[in-house]
Amino acid sequence: MTSTFFGLETAKRGMTTQQNALFVTGQNISNANTPGYTRQRINFEATEPFPPASMNRPQIPGQMGTGVQAGSVQRVREAFLDQQYRGENNKLGYWSTRADSLSKMEDIMNEPSDTGLSAALGQFWQSLQDLSVNPENDGARSVVIQRGLAVTETFHYLSDSITSIQQNIGNQIGVSVKDINSILKQISEVNKQIASVEPHGYLPNDLYDERDRLVDQLSSYVNIKVETTKSGGTPSPLADGIYNIKMVGANGQEVALVSGSNYNSISIKGGTSSNNDGVLDQPPSDAIDAFVVSGTEFKISDFPQGKLKALSESYGYKDTDGSIKGIYPDMLDQLDKLAYTFATVFNEVHKQGYTLDSSVNGGKGGDFFDLSALNNGYKGAAKLIEMGNLANKDIAASTEKDNAGNGTNAINLSNVQGVELSKIFTLEGFDPSNPVTIDLPNLGLPLTSGSINTNYQSIIGKLGVDAQQANRLTTNSNTLTQSVDQNRQSVSSVSLDEEMINMIKFQQAYNASARNITILDEMLDKIINGLGTGGR
Repeated sequence: MTSTFFGLETAKRGMTTQQNALFVTGQNISNANTPGYTRQRINFEATEPFPPASMNRPQIPGQMGTGVQAGSVQRVREAFLDQQYRGENNKLGYWSTRADSLSKMEDIMNEPSDTGLSAALGQFWQSLQDLSVNPENDGARSVVIQRGLAVTETFHYLSDSITSIQQNIGNQIGVSVKDINSILKQISEVNKQIASVEPHGYLPNDLYDERDRLVDQLSSYVNIKVETTKSGGTPSPLADGIYNIKMVGANGQEVALVSGSNYNSISIKGGTSSNNDGVLDQPPSDAIDAFVVSGTEFKISDFPQGKLKALSESYGYKDTDGSIKGIYPDMLDQLDKLAYTFATVFNEVHKQGYTLDSSVNGGKGGDFFDLSALNNGYKGAAKLIEMGNLANKDIAASTEKDNAGNGTNAINLSNVQGVELSKIFTLEGFDPSNPVTIDLPNLGLPLTSGSINTNYQSIIGKLGVDAQQANRLTTNSNTLTQSVDQNRQSVSSVSLDEEMINMIKFQQAYNASARNITILDEMLDKIINGLGTGGR
């Protein structure tokens, strides 16, 4: 038969377990607004009944329950939603970073506006048309020179501004590499702490939360795959285990970032170290060739998405054929081509006209724009283009020598804006029997089709389309990421309403167990103090 005091232990276990459940509820309520916190629950387990199955069991009707115990305190988390969130977060990191880079580029180009390159060129063409009407007017000639100077200064401003932002992005890449390596180090240290706790049968839920928060951060930079291994000893069946994290390339290439308590730093190939720790975190001055992890190279094209890829594509990277590509290098290249083509064609037309001073060079015009500082074809033209050493009288606005009232060549100069670069340019105002032409295709121009205006419109149009696409996909990625995160939060976050319900439920159960002890105490009091008093 069972002990007379059998029910006291059962009631006591009920009180203890419900009290522990209240403690867990209090922990959830306290951390309702803690970033990365995952709500916890206590797993109730019925204790072993009495008697256990055996040949010499006591003569009682059947097994009697002995109460309840707290089996474990478990996080409520869904691994599939974590994996889905990290995939979407990787896409969001890429598109948001790319959109930010393109937005800065749009701010620099500032088109359409009254202060951009298009406006400066427009004012320059207009000044030439005004000069064609009053070719002898010294004020009109001065305006042409000033408008030309404004064009060169606008080219300088665009080139310098783009280069400055590009350098800032390079610094941002260095910061990102440091951040990634810091995250990897922290994950490895948390892994080490978890490995020291799990073998004793405990669930280090706070360490799990911290590790998952770090992995979420890492997922915005690079594409990762998380695998788990069990700790040594006899961990709880509910233990999350040790995270092993791999960086995954677009072609399925994998390299270990974290393996237990060890991690591999990520470096920039050909870069420099900012703090002499051996990790190359500052990109080269021209472009990024690859990132290196444990001897394995990842080209920029090997990255599926992620913030690190977007930053590299903005700063500049070496393609598989060795050419440099990227948002900012491409824009600088396009501006250099435009500046070189514009200056070269304009100079060729200017040389065909006549100035007001026939004593110099037979009255022929010279270079209106100076490109002598270039030593590598058109490269650097936007930064180095300058005005030639011209006085007002040196503008070749005439198509006839010693005819100051002729302004036809100023019209030819104004027409440079729309001339088709793939054709021979025939100048107006010269002897029809001996026409003056410029063979544009044979000038070795970097732009070989379209016109000056249409090429610049194409540059701005492409920038606008790319920015619009990046903004649209940023919005889409953000929507998907928030949707997955809401699903994840619906499982893992703390609901104060739910916790209040649990608190009342556990409180009532605790009170009921306490009342059970009171009833048992009254029964035992009757047995101990009320029986055997006859004859007193």
